[in-house]
Amino acid sequence: MDWIKVTTMDELKQAKAIRHQVFVLEQGVSEELEHDQYDTLSDQCVHILLRDDDTFVGTGRIRIVSEEVGKLERICVLEEARGKGAGAIIMHGLEALAKQQGLQTVKLGAQVQAQGFYEKLGYKQISEPFEDAGIMHVMMSKTL
Repeated sequence: MDWIKVTTMDELKQAKAIRHQVFVLEQGVSEELEHDQYDTLSDQCVHILLRDDDTFVGTGRIRIVSEEVGKLERICVLEEARGKGAGAIIMHGLEALAKQQGLQTVKLGAQVQAQGFYEKLGYKQISEPFEDAGIMHVMMSKTL
């Protein structure tokens, strides 16, 4: 598996389709909450796709929130690719992009059920649990 930076509208549509499958269909998040103003091709928000052979199986994005901080968002993997290291590859790709952009810290709103996954990658909890889109989350952060 490897990741690519999304550079075309077709690739962005692929990323949104994966997110729709995971967040809307599997987890019950409303489409209105899932899709937002950052679903574009811009320097402020960079999307990636995870490829397994010729099939896209995961996605994520990094949104620059200040000169030093990026927020990792919309990270997900299709069910058939889970448990194979796909999530870690996405995270490493997003962190590499963050470093290329000169960011020093990345943060994310982790679903509580995935908190252990992020902790294994060096993320630390920085908030009390909160609800987002009907799912419990915690904010987590990592210094790059």
